[in-house]
Amino acid sequence: MSTSTSVRKKTGQNCDVKGRYAFDGYVDGSTSPAPTADERVIPMDRGDTFPPIKSAQKACWWRLI
Repeated sequence: MSTSTSVRKKTGQNCDVKGRYAFDGYVDGSTSPAPTADERVIPMDRGDTFPPIKSAQKACWWRLI
């Protein structure tokens, strides 16, 4: 069974664990531009689709916190 710290999803995937998720890097491995303060942590409900970082127009990884 997964622990909460191991739940990691990327842009476009569906949320299966409700909670708050933190930005955990871009899917392409780049490090810039940094997400805005409002984009670093997001609330997600079951069934929601993980968003991209809109300010950068890039897909990213999200980690359950």
